[in-house]
Amino acid sequence: MITGECFCGAIKYRYGGELNNARSCHCSRCRKAFSGPSSAYAEVDNNKFQWVCGREFLTHYSSNEEWGKSFCGKCGSTLCGTHNGEVHGVALGCLNGQPDVVLRHHLFVGSKANWEELPQGKVKQYEEYSK
Repeated sequence: MITGECFCGAIKYRYGGELNNARSCHCSRCRKAFSGPSSAYAEVDNNKFQWVCGREFLTHYSSNEEWGKSFCGKCGSTLCGTHNGEVHGVALGCLNGQPDVVLRHHLFVGSKANWEELPQGKVKQYEEYSK
């Protein structure tokens, strides 16, 4: 079982599936949404995801009719991305412990911040989006 929580611990969740399509996106929108040089995110099966406590503290933001994110209204931690109102994926930085997940790729490296240095290694890098 994978667990996660926000910075202040008010919101907790658990997930009973595999983390899929883990990636780090370096576009300007993800930098703003995750308040950092990139987002680190993995897709989940919504049917295996459960909020354990603190759901009343969840705040939602939708950038359009389909896509959005949920974050803690107390501490501001981005917890998950949503698609059509359901949990689509989780922010890897809010996971507890060391779950078995490996980044598959870095996206939008062509528009990364000029102050960010990307590690060289096995993780593929794409100038724009790639599945």
